[in-house]
Amino acid sequence: MADLRGLSGTFQYEILGKSNVPAEAESLHKQARQAGGAGDYQKAITLLERASSLAPAWPYPVYDTAYTYLLIKDAENARKYYRKTVELAPRGFFTAITALDALGREAKGDLPAGTYLAYLSLEWMDDPAQKADAVRQLVKRVPSFAPAWKEQAMQADTDADKLAAIEKGLAASPDGETKGILQINKALILDRSGDHEGAVRLLGELALDPASTYATEHLAKVTLANVATK
Repeated sequence: MADLRGLSGTFQYEILGKSNVPAEAESLHKQARQAGGAGDYQKAITLLERASSLAPAWPYPVYDTAYTYLLIKDAENARKYYRKTVELAPRGFFTAITALDALGREAKGDLPAGTYLAYLSLEWMDDPAQKADAVRQLVKRVPSFAPAWKEQAMQADTDADKLAAIEKGLAASPDGETKGILQINKALILDRSGDHEGAVRLLGELALDPASTYATEHLAKVTLANVATK
């Protein structure tokens, strides 16, 4: 419990590879994000590539390059740069692990083209009813896509419905990031249903597993701290 005190459950991806990043690279990255926000995606890509050349171990501009290619529906280059991001940050950098897995499955024909972009667009929906409907449609259209089941579980009203969605997600060959989140939410349901020991055991395994992503590890630890003190 002493090791778990004061944890927030969040991980600052921004700090990964940030040591010794030249100020010029940071400036170029900032300019690129501004250009992307203004819709000038080609300028953003050019600036991001310049930032990466000055700080080759820094995942952030590589990740943003992948995201920018995704926005312009260049799946091949998006996949290329998400792969580079994961190579630089194997335990996760924002949504890179999920993105790479999904785009790779799209390229192989395991998922319909555009599945990941449709999933990502859920983040941009402010209307809860519209988002809920979009999640239902995505699950119906692509039932083999685990991240959609993760979203369905989060929106479910009852623990029974949440657990059903979680189990479907876990059965859909989830990427490491999605699998961790599904298991953490399963642990919470186990705890609420009276299986306190099972919840603690699952969370402990996730927190200590060296294969867990950074997000899984940190969220598992803070969840374990909350569950273990009951």
